[in-house]
Amino acid sequence: MKAKARELRKNQTDAEKLLWYYLRNRQLAGHKFRRQHPIGPFFADFACIEKMFVVEIDGGQHAQTKEEDLQRTAYLESKGFTVVRFWNNQVLNETGPVLERIKSLLEAPSPRPSPPKMVEREKKTTSR
Repeated sequence: MKAKARELRKNQTDAEKLLWYYLRNRQLAGHKFRRQHPIGPFFADFACIEKMFVVEIDGGQHAQTKEEDLQRTAYLESKGFTVVRFWNNQVLNETGPVLERIKSLLEAPSPRPSPPKMVEREKKTTSR
């Protein structure tokens, strides 16, 4: 598992690299994130363990893997995690709003003890 996580960290997408720049070293409101963190059979792109929060960054290939993504999210939620998904282009083109959304979800009152619900993939916005 550690070798696979290490390999995934070496082969990050541009969007993952950019988001990690802002999440690492507790830069986002003091929250600690791990990248490519194993949770059961999956590797979360970014996980904040103390808040039971996962950020997934989806590329174009995820349009064909919706069912797999739903199963993955259901598994993570069954373990008590809140999951939020963003498209690669959102992270690259709308970094500020993406970071604000993550921060607001992290700072929202915890829904515990009932399991959290999936935060749906943020809708793509167009700014022209």
